[in-house]
Order: sequence, then C-alpha cells, then structure tokens
Amino acid sequence: METWWNAGFFGVLGLLIGSFLNVVIHRLPKMMERQWAAELAAMSATDAADEAAPSQPEAPFNLMTPRSRCPACGHMVQWYENIPVISYLFLRGRCSGCKTRISVRYPLVEIATGALFFFCIQRWGVTPTGIAWCGFSAALMALAFIDWDTTLLPDDITLPLLWAGLLASALQWTAVPLQASVFGAAAGYLSLWLVYWGFKLATGKEGMGYGDFKLFAALGAWFGWQALVPIILMSSVIGAIIGIAMKVFSSLREGGYVPFGPFLVGAGFTAMVFGPQAILNTVLQLLGL
Repeated sequence: METWWNAGFFGVLGLLIGSFLNVVIHRLPKMMERQWAAELAAMSATDAADEAAPSQPEAPFNLMTPRSRCPACGHMVQWYENIPVISYLFLRGRCSGCKTRISVRYPLVEIATGALFFFCIQRWGVTPTGIAWCGFSAALMALAFIDWDTTLLPDDITLPLLWAGLLASALQWTAVPLQASVFGAAAGYLSLWLVYWGFKLATGKEGMGYGDFKLFAALGAWFGWQALVPIILMSSVIGAIIGIAMKVFSSLREGGYVPFGPFLVGAGFTAMVFGPQAILNTVLQLLGL
C-alpha cells in the first residue's frame, strides 16, 4: 500500500510538472528565437555608433515571466484556472474571457506526465533510481512536443539529459554500467552524425538536425550502447510508417518534413517501460522477420 500511495503522490506531482512542461513547450522555442534575433542584431551592427545607439529594452520573457494569458483576448490566467486537468474540465476547454477553445493537448501532456511519474515510482519506488527516471520522462515529454511543433531540440534540455544519464550510471542509479553509458553516448552521437553527412553528401540536403544527434546520445547514456540499435530501428520504422500515412492523407507540413525527435522519444519510453530487447522483438515482428 505504501508503494501505491507514493506512486499516487508522484502521479499528482507529475500532473503539476506536466502543467509546467506546457509552459516550457510553448515558451522555450520563443526564448531561443529572441536570443537568435538579439545575436543577429548585434552582429549586423555596421559601426560603433550603431552599437552605441540606445534601444528600447524588451519586456522580460522567460519561463516565469510574464504570467500566462489567453493568446486570443489577453485574459490573464488565474491560479484556479491553472489547476492541472480539473481547470480544463471546469472551463469546458474554453477561455473564461472570450470562450476561445483551448487545445486538448494541455491536459493530455499533464495526464501523460502524471502517468509516467506514477509508473516510475510504482516500479522503482521513492529512490534515486525512481526519481531519476521521472526526470528522464519529463525531459523527453518536453523534447517530443517542442520538436513536433518547431523541429527544434533545445540544448537546454538535451545536454542536461545527456549528462544526467552519465551521472545516473556513475552513481549506479540505473542498471547501465558507466562504460556502457559512455560508449552509448559517444556511439549515439557519432552514428547519426555519420548518417547526416552521408545523406548530405549524397543528396545535398540535410536529413536531420544536430539536436537529433544529441538526443540519441542522451538515450545511449541512459540505456547503454547495446540499446542503440533497437531504439534507432523502432524510431525509424514507426517514423516511416507515420510519414507515409501523412503523405497519403496530404497532412505533411510545408517542405514535406517529419521531425525525427518524437519517434526517438517514443522508442526511449518503450525502452524504459519494456526494455530494449522488447523494442527489437517488436520491430522484427513489424518487419515480418
């Protein structure tokens, strides 16, 4: 009973973390764009007079400021309108100010994060291992949706995730030996780096971004080099199936691209729940082997 109570508590905590992840998913790419714009403006300054010219300071924009508002009418979200899942149901999925529909993705992210936290604690208990896998789950949730929305995999998440995997292995919070974790991180990055350059030299196009290398390296750090082949096989097969389906139904975005990060994330969650060997068996079944 204690295990279930602890898992339930962390499930509720996961709902709260999921609410914060919605903010991260929405704001972090915009923060990156602002930073790039500021750097570009600084680089394009033509002389010292331009650099010294006074500029209007931008209003603070980060994960905490400003407070959440309705993008349609500007209504400031009150605390009681921001309770995970419950507020969405109470408001019937609409802004209390202008009645504009709120995306169902917000409560789904909260529920998924809560379920992942519940699973991690129910399986590993309130231990460094269980808490580490909760952090792993939260990071992957944010990365999947940011990449799907923007094709960006921010270094602010992928690099800490990579180092956390190596640290968790060194502290024996995971079952992956440190040597396997280090080789997994190196092999994960280099393998996709080689694929990227091979594809670019052959076609003149970029088939993926550097964020995919870093995410795959992070998965290698968390699961070891032995898990890399099952993970890349599953993410590639599922990604190809979904990409073909989107093309058939004419739902591909402009440019005909499908971000690869969400499929790496899906394979990562499958490895966490069922183990890398289960991924390999599933892929072989899908391929009829």
